[in-house]
Amino acid sequence: MSKGKKDELDDAEQLDEKPQPKKKGPLLKWILIISVVLVLLTGGAGAGYYFFMKPVAKKPVVQNQPVIGTVYPMEPFIINLQDNQGERYLKLIMQLEISDPLGVKELDLLKPKMRDNILDLLSAKTYKELMDVGGKQRLREEVVMRLNSIVSTAKISKVYFTEFVVQ
Repeated sequence: MSKGKKDELDDAEQLDEKPQPKKKGPLLKWILIISVVLVLLTGGAGAGYYFFMKPVAKKPVVQNQPVIGTVYPMEPFIINLQDNQGERYLKLIMQLEISDPLGVKELDLLKPKMRDNILDLLSAKTYKELMDVGGKQRLREEVVMRLNSIVSTAKISKVYFTEFVVQ
């Protein structure tokens, strides 16, 4: 045999004798890439469901309009205030907010009694008591307290002054 062929055989034997390493690198790389893509897709789908598919009922509802019960208008009150020998007078128009709309009939029946009670309250007031914000708020509370002691069906929850003039 010639030396060239012998070298080729030796090379072939050496190649056969050496175990060829398996190519794990590219396969491992593809498994890792696919795993990362699946994790990202799963996370994105979960986040999308969480943010976009929430039930609408769980969101808080903000109402811009305040809830007001039934409003009962009163006729104007014109009374003399207690100070300065009755030289000052008060013109007051108020409306009452009641809890039950069916109570309007009761208020209509009790209107003379309610007006008398409010007139007694107003005529005992002085100019100084009525002119600050706290005085007006106390007057509202006193009106509510007095009128609720008269009515039985619908309780008065608030008093609104729609006109308040002192001269």
